[in-house]
Amino acid sequence: MSMKQAYEKKLRAQLNEWSADIDKLKAKADKAEAEVQIEYYKKIDELRTMQRDVAHQLTELRESSDDAWEDVKAGINSAWDSLDRALKSAVNRFK
Repeated sequence: MSMKQAYEKKLRAQLNEWSADIDKLKAKADKAEAEVQIEYYKKIDELRTMQRDVAHQLTELRESSDDAWEDVKAGINSAWDSLDRALKSAVNRFK
């Protein structure tokens, strides 16, 4: 397995984990009071948008050549870190 394939596999697994975490937040939101639901749903929408962006960049990574994937990786790392921080913040906020 190449470094590119290993990196892609790691990202794909993390995206799946984040998706499950966002689904858990959604389940909490569905049970929350109306005022809190609005805040939950707004944050969930932001997280889903960030998740789609990372997934799109992952597709770009998969389609990039072995020579160009390092350039694509830099952009993914930035989006990845942003999504990670936002999700951790949301989980801590809505405990």
